[in-house]
Formats: sequence, C-alpha cells, structure tokens
Amino acid sequence: MNLFLFFLTIIVLFIVFRIGAIAFELTGMAKEQATFQAISCFTNTGFTTSEAELVTSHPQRRRIASYLMIFGSAGIVTLIATFANTIRPVEVLDHLKIFNIDLPISKHYAPYINIGIILIGIYLIYKIVTKSRIIDRLNKRIKSGMVEKKIVKPEKFTELLVAPEGYGVFQFELRAGNLLIKKDLKHLHLKEDGVQVLIIERAGDVIATPKGDFIFEKNDRLTCFGKLVKMRELAGDSSS
Repeated sequence: MNLFLFFLTIIVLFIVFRIGAIAFELTGMAKEQATFQAISCFTNTGFTTSEAELVTSHPQRRRIASYLMIFGSAGIVTLIATFANTIRPVEVLDHLKIFNIDLPISKHYAPYINIGIILIGIYLIYKIVTKSRIIDRLNKRIKSGMVEKKIVKPEKFTELLVAPEGYGVFQFELRAGNLLIKKDLKHLHLKEDGVQVLIIERAGDVIATPKGDFIFEKNDRLTCFGKLVKMRELAGDSSS
C-alpha cells in the first residue's frame, strides 16, 4: 500500500508541475524558461536570475508561482513520508509465495527490496514522462483546458531572451486590430523608442533586418529587441 501511495504521489506531483510549466508558457514564456521557472518554484529553490524577474513582475505568473510553491512544499513532505513508510522493515515477504511455496527470505531484506522496486518504478515513470505520446496528449489537454476555463489568460508574445534592466528579445504576431498593420517601418520611429526589429516572418518567408519602407501586414511574426514594456505595447498586450 505504501509503495502504491509513493508512486501515486510522484505521478500527482508530475501532473501539478506540468500544469505550472504550461501555465507559464501561456503567459508568454519560452518553453525552456517556463520549465525552469516551474522547477524553481515547485522545489522552492528560488534561483535569483534575471528570468526570475519575469515572474515577480507579472501578476499571472506570481499567482502561478504561489500555487506551485504551496503544492510543491506539501508534495515533497508527502513524498518523504510515504518513502519513509515504504522502507520500514515490515513482514511483507513472509506472505509472498511462488507456486504456493513460501519464499525463504528474511523480513530484514524487505526495505532493500522495496528500495529496488522504487528505483525501478521511478525509472519506468521517467521513461514514460520523457518519451511518450500519452504525455504529449496530456500536455495538449491541460493547455486547452486552462484556456477554455479561463484559468490562465494567454498572452500575445513570447520572451525569447531576457537581459538586465528590462531589455530582451521578444516575439509576437500582428493580430487583427494591431496598430502596426498597414504602416511602414520608418514612420513608426521604433528605434527612437529603443526597439530594433530583427526578423519578420511572413507566410513562411523570413525577412532579416527589414528596411524602412517595409509595410507590416496582419499575421506577420516579429522578433524584436527592446524594452519589455514597449514590446507589450506593440503587441497590444495590456498585462503588466
């Protein structure tokens, strides 16, 4: 029973962790950043990196981080408790039989056998969660569920690289109603606002360092360097 509870706890903790990582992704964080920050919050490690500022300065992410910290603390305590109960020297081997023959194994070895079972179980769980179509489907269901139920509000841009003092490389798509659509680059004076357009993706084509007469169209995907606050304005995002 204790072994079952131990493995069940691991599975539940993994699901909670994945929910947190996907929630961070929906707020505009790159996948690698979202996973790292979810691990940091879930384990209460608290890495003091510039990426951590993206969590503390963002209302949605602060809320997600708070839940991860609470569930992470409770989950780790539960995991330790179930593990401790699992390796207690209980008389489980006295009742194990093969072809109705009692196994001549002392109860002294029960904890070591349980530890072996735990290691094998953890290895199998690791293989399943890292290389499995089931996990891919689970991730999609979690993401669509959070969006449909409005648990997390998806944001319009992705933070690819974060630099000190609020600068970074960001990517966003021009959706209907964006003020950049049908305007050329030179009349927007983006450089005066500290924004440099690096790449524009349009219908599968990549336009590097676009010239001043370039006219933005709907569904263009922009990769820019500049201030986080200004990037949000350009993307038409109201979060802060």
